[in-house]
Amino acid sequence: MAANWMRRTFVAAACASAALLAACGSSSTESAISPQRFIAFGDGLADVGQKGSSYTINDGSINNWMLRISSNYGGTLKPVSAGGLSYAQGNARVTATPDAAGNAATPTVTQQIDQFLAANKFADTDLVMLSAGVSDIIAGMAAVQAGTLTEEQYVAAAGKAGQELAAQVRRLSDAGAKHILMTGTYDLSRTPWAKAIKKESLISSASRRFNDDLLVNIVDMGKTVLYVDVAYYVNLFEGSPGGYGFTDSSTPVCTSVDAGPGIGIGAGEVNSALCTTATLLPNANPDRFLFADKVYITPAAHREFGNYAYDRLRNRW
Repeated sequence: MAANWMRRTFVAAACASAALLAACGSSSTESAISPQRFIAFGDGLADVGQKGSSYTINDGSINNWMLRISSNYGGTLKPVSAGGLSYAQGNARVTATPDAAGNAATPTVTQQIDQFLAANKFADTDLVMLSAGVSDIIAGMAAVQAGTLTEEQYVAAAGKAGQELAAQVRRLSDAGAKHILMTGTYDLSRTPWAKAIKKESLISSASRRFNDDLLVNIVDMGKTVLYVDVAYYVNLFEGSPGGYGFTDSSTPVCTSVDAGPGIGIGAGEVNSALCTTATLLPNANPDRFLFADKVYITPAAHREFGNYAYDRLRNRW
């Protein structure tokens, strides 16, 4: 009973944290930010083509929510590999290695921030964007399946990763970042992956724990941090697809099977980083699908979330 009460209190605090971080401050004509640089860190939800493609349909469109934000401001966001300031890379975890696909060479989110701070300083007109957690949830589930983590240890590890992401957010703020836009993971129990392996309840618990621990540890950072809730929006997209223009919220639209480890959910699975307009289900309209592969969302879903995040930014700063 005591443990349940403490958990309910913790969740209530996390919800209050999200509301506070989303609501603090307001924009005005005099104070509204016009970002001069867009800087990004994160995993596959944030990757804008670090290795030449993104974790969605690579169709030449504005196919990532961070790209949508920079475009709406009239700016650009390019990966570091193309001379830009997006350090995000698919499969990256917050601090742990190897990545979700077993590659120890993928920079963690912490290492991405190390790389930026080693050569750069923040300016008052920078917009820093950060998104992580998806890869940690995937990697932890793989460990459960392999028998190297218990289910309880998995959920606890997800919480620890959320705390570690909070520490990196604080690090960015302490280093001078004045405008940090961030999100955690969406509820991966809503994905075709979770449903296929029949672990929805466990993956939901891990996803929530990551976000809860993240939020509780950044609750005092409302001056420099704006949290946008991707979990809430993907839940809406999946649960009420028609309201957002989707007709299929359960089937991956891509057919680009990866014989290797791909996105970390196993060999021989669809990997949206390999997906183009030539590798879609026959006669499919990709704008009507929520999922590109069993984990990652389509450009249409990215744009919907990006527009929401942009509106929140304009209301806040």
